Amino acid sequence: MSILKGLKILDFSALLPGPMATMLFADLGAEVIHVESSKRVDLIRIMPPYDEDREAYIHQYLNRSKKSLTLNLKAPEAVDIVKSLVQEYDIIIEGFRPGVMKRLGIDYDALKTVNPQLIYCSITGYGQTGPYSNRPGHDNNYLSLAGIADYSRHQNKKPVAMGIQLADITGGAMHAAVGILAAALHREKTGEGQYIDVSILDATFSLNAIYGPAYISGGHTPQPEQEILNGGSYYDYYKTKDGRFFSVGSLEPQFRKLLCEALDIPELIHNTFNDSHYTQIRFKEAVQDAFLSKTYAEWLEVFNEEFEGCVEPVLTFPEACEHPQLQARGMLVDIPKHDGTSQQQIASALKFHSHEPVYKHVGAKLGEHNEEVLSGIGYDEEHIAELVQRGILQ
Repeated sequence: MSILKGLKILDFSALLPGPMATMLFADLGAEVIHVESSKRVDLIRIMPPYDEDREAYIHQYLNRSKKSLTLNLKAPEAVDIVKSLVQEYDIIIEGFRPGVMKRLGIDYDALKTVNPQLIYCSITGYGQTGPYSNRPGHDNNYLSLAGIADYSRHQNKKPVAMGIQLADITGGAMHAAVGILAAALHREKTGEGQYIDVSILDATFSLNAIYGPAYISGGHTPQPEQEILNGGSYYDYYKTKDGRFFSVGSLEPQFRKLLCEALDIPELIHNTFNDSHYTQIRFKEAVQDAFLSKTYAEWLEVFNEEFEGCVEPVLTFPEACEHPQLQARGMLVDIPKHDGTSQQQIASALKFHSHEPVYKHVGAKLGEHNEEVLSGIGYDEEHIAELVQRGILQ
């Protein structure tokens, strides 16, 4: 038995935040039906690169283990199907702009009359209220408005486009997952359902855990490349002689000592991040000069598996996939494909001593489970065929 067996979710979301959250649930054994449209296809389904069957790799990852149901939500019969499903699939995640689900007749107020224990989570860029509630946005927009992008850059340089969608995942997906699990626990205790309003901007703003308190309570405005953890100290990235990079995080005295000894700058062992800014600059320059004296391979010999000073190479993604720690933790798994083969994907990061993750299949083909889902709520073959003909099952 999987750890979330019995949790049943209708996923009306698209792109990244909602699907990432429901993938986390599916990996832990929850049953997830992804409700989609064949007329307005989720961009994740068509975003290159593709496999040999022209299926998008990112779709096959984010939508693994989920069933796909295609509905024309503007049709009353489709609303009836949703209401039937909600009697059993009593958790909903949706990512439409505020008001869309209400116009369709499947908002929280409409569906909680069908199932008072319904947990309903809306993930939007700016939340259900406020002057920006209907404004579109993307990950870099949220990082910008949250005040993060400004101090997370080098001085006199533009902010860097992140390789991962920090706001969408940490802000949207993770906060939605925590909120839903909290609501499920509350329901277990009280029998009450819950509506959850997740604003990606709110959640991203809350990530200012290090420098936010210092400004709000003390008036200190974080500046680019001036703070302890954004390049203002030797906590940073350093180029090697041949153009590769290492990350240095040796803040604690015992780690700083190991760093200075490895770089052959023992005279700087007693420098701290409480020293003057000038002293900090000199220390950082010494670290930088030291790294430039050797190649990447030579530094790998120095900062080997035995070194415990918080210095690690900046790996390419292929190198990360081969790293012995990630290999030992089983962070790559084979997921069954529809043709009987398998596809390697990133594994669930959650490890439980008594339960294993559930990996049923890669992302389903559009509408692959229409008949299965509808027959499960009492529709016969003739009725299903009629719904297809009328464009209700898209």
